[in-house]
Amino acid sequence: MSDRPLVVTAGEPAGIGPDLCLAAAGTPDLVVVGDERVLRARAERLGIEFALNVHHVPFPEPVECGRPDPRNAQALLDGLRLAVDGCRSGDYAGVVTAPIAKHVVNDAGIPFTGHTEFLAELTGAALPVMLLAAGDLRVALASTHLPLRAVPDYLTPEVIRNVLRVLHHDLRTRFGIAEPAILVCGLNPHAGEGGHLGSEDARVIAPVVRELAADGMNVRGPLPADTAFTPAAGHADAILAMYHDQGLPVLKYAGFGHAVNVTLGLPIIRTSVDHGTAFDIAGTGRADAGSLRAAIELARTLHA
Repeated sequence: MSDRPLVVTAGEPAGIGPDLCLAAAGTPDLVVVGDERVLRARAERLGIEFALNVHHVPFPEPVECGRPDPRNAQALLDGLRLAVDGCRSGDYAGVVTAPIAKHVVNDAGIPFTGHTEFLAELTGAALPVMLLAAGDLRVALASTHLPLRAVPDYLTPEVIRNVLRVLHHDLRTRFGIAEPAILVCGLNPHAGEGGHLGSEDARVIAPVVRELAADGMNVRGPLPADTAFTPAAGHADAILAMYHDQGLPVLKYAGFGHAVNVTLGLPIIRTSVDHGTAFDIAGTGRADAGSLRAAIELARTLHA
């Protein structure tokens, strides 16, 4: 791990992000980007000592637990930009993000589909790939925040090929796996059942898998998603799911509370929690910081 600090963005201030950051306090190699007034007020509310190294980015409007204000959205994004700029300049070893609420940013009139896409835009990354990790289980997504009806049209051979190349590259360079084994899920039930349940598996996914396998990548599939996560599927360093809710329910069932979201394909290290803003428990002391701690630990071990 680099001797440079990690930067943690405190996330949506009306949610549990400040609570999580306070729970990670006392770690010398962390800088938290957020509104110091909000963080101090949350510490007082929770009755805990304030011990954070904060890069102060003020919110223009007062913050109330559980009541997000879209007028604070721009300052939230400004903090993310600051963190990313610090990573790109070499001031920080990587960025760890607490959760934000996409709808709050959208309600401010700012087009925003999520951290992954926003960070890719900031860094000029051509194709960010979302991967969630819980121990040795790693699940990457071929598509992320799309309506289900849009997924088949999005999944072209070029998209699947590029996602697999990013996944393979970062498993080697970030995770240090010399020859990563990748298992690819089918899109349709039973991976299309020989074309009777959809043609995408045989027509789009399978040729890409054969092509990359012929090029030397240890990749196999498409396998039916309902068996891809079982021991019968064999060893895999990562599983590529075709859409968000195909792979992530399995991973979150296996590791919720200590799973980590990693964005691959970026020129910087970025990890995040595996959950949302939890407005209903903000400031109550009930927030579990396990995922944030896991995200910090993983960011420390990934290779820059």
